[in-house]
Amino acid sequence: MSVATGRSRSKSIYDVSAFEGMDEYSALQQYISCYRDSRPNEFANDAQTAKPKWWQFWKSGPTGAEVSQGAIVPPEFLDTDFRGGLSTHEVETRRKRYGPNEITTEKVNMFKQILSYFTGPILYVMEIAAILAAGLEDWIDFGVIVGILLLNAFVGWYQEKQAADVVASLKGDIAMKATVIRDGAEQHILARELVPGDIVVIEEGQTVPGDVRLICSYDKPEDVAIYNQMKAEEKFADESDPDNEKKEDDDEDQVDPDGMPIPQSHSIIACDQSAITGESLAVDKFIGEVAYYTTGCKRGKAYGIVLTSAKHSFVGRTASLVQGAKDQGHFKAIMDHIGTVLLVLVMFFIMAAWIGGFFRHLRIATPHGDSNTLLRYALILLIVGVPVGLPVVTTTTLAVGAAYLAKQKAIVQKLTAIESLAGVDVLCSDKTGTLTANKLSIREPYVAEGQDVDWMMAVAALASSHNLKSLDPIDKLTILTLRRYPKAKEILNMGWRTEKFTPFDPVSKRITAVCYMGGDKYVCAKGAPKAILNLSECDEETARLFREKTAEFARRGFRALGVAYQKNDGPWILLGLLSMFDPPREDTAQTIIEAQALGVPVKMLTGDAIAIAKETCKMLALGTKVYNSHRLIHGGLNGTTQHDLVERADGFAEVFPEHKYQVVEMLQQRGHLTAMTGDGVNDAPSLKKADCGIAVEGSSEAAQAAADIVFLAPGLSTIVLAIKTAREIFQRMKSYVQYRIALCLHLEIYLVTSMIIIRETIRVELIVFIALFADLATVAVAYDNAYSDERPVEWQLPKIWVISVILGVLLALGTWVLRGTLFLPNGGIVQNFGSVQEILFLEVALTENWLIFVTRGGKTWPSFQLVAAIFAVDVIATLFCIFGWMSGEPMVTDPPTAWVQRGDGWTDVVTVVLIWLYSIGVTVIIAVVYVCLNKIKWLDDLGRKDRSRKNPVIENTIAALSKLALEHGVDKHGTERYVLAQRAVEEEDDE
Repeated sequence: MSVATGRSRSKSIYDVSAFEGMDEYSALQQYISCYRDSRPNEFANDAQTAKPKWWQFWKSGPTGAEVSQGAIVPPEFLDTDFRGGLSTHEVETRRKRYGPNEITTEKVNMFKQILSYFTGPILYVMEIAAILAAGLEDWIDFGVIVGILLLNAFVGWYQEKQAADVVASLKGDIAMKATVIRDGAEQHILARELVPGDIVVIEEGQTVPGDVRLICSYDKPEDVAIYNQMKAEEKFADESDPDNEKKEDDDEDQVDPDGMPIPQSHSIIACDQSAITGESLAVDKFIGEVAYYTTGCKRGKAYGIVLTSAKHSFVGRTASLVQGAKDQGHFKAIMDHIGTVLLVLVMFFIMAAWIGGFFRHLRIATPHGDSNTLLRYALILLIVGVPVGLPVVTTTTLAVGAAYLAKQKAIVQKLTAIESLAGVDVLCSDKTGTLTANKLSIREPYVAEGQDVDWMMAVAALASSHNLKSLDPIDKLTILTLRRYPKAKEILNMGWRTEKFTPFDPVSKRITAVCYMGGDKYVCAKGAPKAILNLSECDEETARLFREKTAEFARRGFRALGVAYQKNDGPWILLGLLSMFDPPREDTAQTIIEAQALGVPVKMLTGDAIAIAKETCKMLALGTKVYNSHRLIHGGLNGTTQHDLVERADGFAEVFPEHKYQVVEMLQQRGHLTAMTGDGVNDAPSLKKADCGIAVEGSSEAAQAAADIVFLAPGLSTIVLAIKTAREIFQRMKSYVQYRIALCLHLEIYLVTSMIIIRETIRVELIVFIALFADLATVAVAYDNAYSDERPVEWQLPKIWVISVILGVLLALGTWVLRGTLFLPNGGIVQNFGSVQEILFLEVALTENWLIFVTRGGKTWPSFQLVAAIFAVDVIATLFCIFGWMSGEPMVTDPPTAWVQRGDGWTDVVTVVLIWLYSIGVTVIIAVVYVCLNKIKWLDDLGRKDRSRKNPVIENTIAALSKLALEHGVDKHGTERYVLAQRAVEEEDDE
């Protein structure tokens, strides 16, 4: 969508300026009728940032000291005139110094990234093999080995770049926007383009684009004098801690050191700081106070000045705490383990080959060009013994999967998170905005006896703000609900006029509006049920029913609002109750059922009251074993009992961020792979702690920075797709790993035993091409069709090794049987003419290539890409055999081959057909064995971890130690000592 299109759509749906010129109630009617609940797509332009020159390949961002002093902003930078703002030249200067205004993970140095494709145990071995080939002056092998390394690096880079490009394009959709004053005019830009000292406009509905000190109300620019006075007298609060500012706000009578009151007026905006401080109510902000980065403005419109870049804001510093640890991940540990074991096996087989070679009186490197030398055996085994394609194939598989998930609105920020997600067996999920729609809805209201529901809904709408530019969510809901009550809409069309509106007051706990219709005066009110009941003068029976209905709504988890009115200063008349509820998303129940069918139960963690949590669980078919956080932390439970509660619970209510972290940690201690969803700054630690952290749609930048996966689509439905996709990717990698280990063992076993028994090997040039063909063909594994396992998957390494070793031995036996026929006087499989080297080369290439069809399983048909890639490689291998390419001189074996080989290495077509048929037979036998192995119960469970690993001794010991503290004291002899003592109760409470 173009920018223009996005803006026009935004205007048609949201631009309340279309109602300007209308009277109050006409605009209200038009708003109710025309409102559309969708989101605009604005300002998709990319920010312009300084980039290194093309030749500065070692640099990845702003150079030198451009951002070295990003945390220090000189006071003169904050003296910007709020009417004119900064100039374009000054903005560019500051951007070079402070960098973009965004929380970003550390960018990868391009030069280091290129080098990373040539580092690692497996790649080091191939590099040693290239050096060895150069030392032996075997330039063809050297060129092919270097080509394999470059091919692997290019494919890995290209696939990662493709995935990164898709992710980058989608991230533009969630970029934060800002309204800034520059060169004397208002401009709409991306928030990442802001610099310290910029003057921004903050208004209701926007996200604060940085740590911003408020200057004055947008409608009262003359109040800048108050700001300047506070600045001159250094009366600004410390912006580093939101809680400090909140405490100062709580002091109603603030005075300066001289005893004079600080010049302070009414609040100019209100911000939702729940993601930072956990406060559920919006916090009033006054002149000189700081509105914090990523918080939402809920009311008002004001000018402010950006204090620092996002990286050094309060939220940015919080996010940096969870970015420091560079966890290599479970997947890399698995790959390193496989690579290390294969290297050990290579060293073993090289040693066996050299010992056998000494008994065969082989020389180390001479004669020149002879494959039967010890160094050439080492070179051959180095090439075949390590799967050089393993890193690139696994990376490619993950990158292709990440690109696919990105198209499904799930941005994978760390490729290895896909492997973790495939094994997740517990999902801890937020309620609001994830399980529920985060959209309050009014259920069937309670109407007092003798009252009319349409009149009650009209009064509720009258007792609401009619400022369509900054509607409170509850007022907005109340007004839009009139769509369901046409008669109530008609009542509002009877010539009403609002004389005075009083917004919600925390003291009176109600909203009131003084309205006139005809010659009558009406005072309309809505608010807390108790406050509204106290206003009215109803009889005891009506009050009793009202209280009972209020209690019933509370038990069902509904938020209740009372409605009443007064006519011509007469008695207050109680009309009834509005019941509001955040309904579950339409797809949530089905998503939870599908997740549970995949072996991933959902545990709900919410800050709402336990009644609301249980009601939501009932509606979503979740279990109702929901406990409040007090029982988890202060319920007298510890050790094993506490861990059992976390495992058994279906969710926890009234939780704080530390509770979420603790739940995730306890589940991990029990052996569960845990996924965690979150959206706020305080969720960042638990997102980082989880095996797979997921930032849901609409999450803060800090949560996105800490998460492994970011969802752009609302709700949890994407996670089921992500889990299934992750398990498919896992199956591809698992089948490739089994295949590649078997290939390594195949040639190691055959070549070493062949050298020791008959003093023969396959020429190193042909071995190099076998390795090349294997890598070329199996890169297509990333695009293969795969199935999604019905339960969480895991790397059962013992099972993988057992099956791979058996497959490798069977492949080696198949090659030995073919080689054995070639000792027959008539040449065995040879029909007319041929070459032992080429015949062995073709049989090895065919059986190894086709093994991937065995290890991938038969639950899905192979993809066209995989079949085409392997067929193409098989055709090339066949041409090698027919035309004798790189066959070399026939080797003299012990015992010798009886029939005469062609000197040019050619093999007749009939023989080639027999080799194909023989290879098919070998593959069928291996497939039958593979199927039988996977049906063995004990082998299927070999290496499977216990998903609920309980260790009461350790858990109870840790719980007991947590109650102890190290105390410092002095004994009676005056010697200082540190002793273990029971931790003070007050200390526990503080925690």
